[in-house]
Amino acid sequence: MKIALIGNGAIAKLVAEFCATRGDRLNAVAALGLPSDVRSVGNHPIVRSLPELLAFRPDLVVECAGHSAVAAYAAPILDAGIDLVIVSTGSLADAALWDTVRAAAARSKGQVKLPAGALPGIDALSAAKLAGLASVTLRSSKPPKAWKGTPAEKTHDLDAIIEPTVIFSGNARAAALTFPKNANVAATAALAGLGFEATTVTLVADPGVTQNVHRLEAAGAFGAMTLEIKGNPSPDNPKTSHMAALSIMRLLENEASAIII
Repeated sequence: MKIALIGNGAIAKLVAEFCATRGDRLNAVAALGLPSDVRSVGNHPIVRSLPELLAFRPDLVVECAGHSAVAAYAAPILDAGIDLVIVSTGSLADAALWDTVRAAAARSKGQVKLPAGALPGIDALSAAKLAGLASVTLRSSKPPKAWKGTPAEKTHDLDAIIEPTVIFSGNARAAALTFPKNANVAATAALAGLGFEATTVTLVADPGVTQNVHRLEAAGAFGAMTLEIKGNPSPDNPKTSHMAALSIMRLLENEASAIII
């Protein structure tokens, strides 16, 4: 299976390395990069335009470059009949973009595939939705430094935080759009469960944690569940969970496997 990447950062690097370990089934053929990307994070070449990327005739494209990349490339990739993995699920909190992606997927031979990312229990949550959900809440805690470069810097002195401090409380749509590099998990929970407006999200800067801690709670006709993960950050980017990259690897493994779990 030929895999193309959009992005040349930490997640692209981990995905490319994974493909190299599965060379008999997965081949990272190229990546669409920025003008500033002078060196590829893998053995594959960097291209500068979508037509150049699609010229490699990939079976699947993995987006790992942020909200703007989804807005620019999702519909054209789907219109080319190619499967698309959207890592930046928070981009789909933009209602207009969500409508565009859904429409493109509906008319395409390709599918949009959304990995679970850093969040546990997405399979259980989406299954529980079939019986009817009453509530879904998500609490995400990260070290204060992980919130640097986000709107939290304007509302809090992150270096001065000495106890768990809520930096955002609201619905999943507002969380995903306000914190595009930190709250993809909010969008993933919303898409798997009750939707963006009905999913409650709390974001916390906690100096007592060294990992990214996500606690998902849901209740409904199925019963109730509480799931928590303490995930290590990506080796190359403290704002990204390592589990987010691992979930993409699992998706790719399933794409190329005879048995899927």
